[in-house]
Amino acid sequence: MIIGIFLIVLGITQYIPFHYSALIGVGFYFAIKLYVEKRRKSIENSVGDGICMECGSKIIQTKCPNCDYSKE
Repeated sequence: MIIGIFLIVLGITQYIPFHYSALIGVGFYFAIKLYVEKRRKSIENSVGDGICMECGSKIIQTKCPNCDYSKE
């Protein structure tokens, strides 16, 4: 990720001064880090205790709502 942002900064440097392009690169870095962290939290919240290996649904209170309740 750092190398990609560095290449973007080098490409932007042709059109604007280096210190502005470096600030844009730092902004990109922190924006991407923030997006990835929020996305990871979103996935973590949607998964909960885990995912059922048979049907793929979210496990609630150590039981699959589709598989465990249909067997009872």
